[in-house]
Amino acid sequence: MRIAVIDIGTNSTRLLIADVTRDGRVTELERRTTVTRLGQGVDHTGELQPEAMARVYAALDTYKKLIDDHDVEATTGVLTSAVRDARNGAQFTTTVNDRYAIGARTISGDEEARLTYLGATSDRTDNATADTRRVVIDVGGGSTELVAGHGTTVDFHVSTQAGVVRQTERFIRSDPPRAEELQLLQQEAAEIFEQAVPQQERDRVTQGIAVAGTATSCAAILQELDPYDPAKVHGFRLLRAQAEMLLARLADLTLEERRHVTGLHPDRAPAIVAGVILLVEAMRTFDLDEVEVSEHDILRGAALDRAGTTGGGTGEG
Repeated sequence: MRIAVIDIGTNSTRLLIADVTRDGRVTELERRTTVTRLGQGVDHTGELQPEAMARVYAALDTYKKLIDDHDVEATTGVLTSAVRDARNGAQFTTTVNDRYAIGARTISGDEEARLTYLGATSDRTDNATADTRRVVIDVGGGSTELVAGHGTTVDFHVSTQAGVVRQTERFIRSDPPRAEELQLLQQEAAEIFEQAVPQQERDRVTQGIAVAGTATSCAAILQELDPYDPAKVHGFRLLRAQAEMLLARLADLTLEERRHVTGLHPDRAPAIVAGVILLVEAMRTFDLDEVEVSEHDILRGAALDRAGTTGGGTGEG
């Protein structure tokens, strides 16, 4: 089945078009990411802003044409943290479906966690090792999902109110950020994650998988990838010490200087410092010295879910 998935997140709007077989094999045909910052101001105002919604509509105009050109059989859309939190989120979702007919729906944090874990673990060769407990860390724009499990089974999950757009707007006022701003952001992130995850769940985890833009950007920057190469990012082993050094480097730069860092998409420059802080604090929460960066995330999970797969395929992409 040829499926298109659109993920309308707090920081970016993304598209995946893929052929998915019943046994879970995924062949990616198209993948696009546009930083739309839908969550701009939501933490302060409680509403999606007109200019932010307009950026999403512009991205969807392009994506809809790609979907039509690929003769897609089924389309699904997921909307996450910013839309969940906004008073006008339901109205925005209705408008998206009226204009683009993509079957978009606002999903709960629980559903976001399930689909993220499904995507991140779908093609792994170690799924049969039932006693290996791992956590999938998904640092998003408005929330961070922490999903622990073994094999293909989710054992614990939580959606936290910590995201790159949300925490940037809360704490970072200077350019480059001041040390006290970074310290306050780190303290809040550590407290949020510690309170969200019981100690017994943290102690069980021995491996980590990091998905989404912050983790993939870290892998690309450390490898100085220009242009971006998904094959070199997927499976990259990111050490916590490397992430900490990268944080120090990025936090010392102005926004304009960060826009020119090799491996970092310029549109991710405004929120990357907060993102790396959140990733590092999530790793510390589970006492992980390293994580495996994965290109497979909620997009892949939603595609598998929509296809009603029986799972287990290795696939491509």
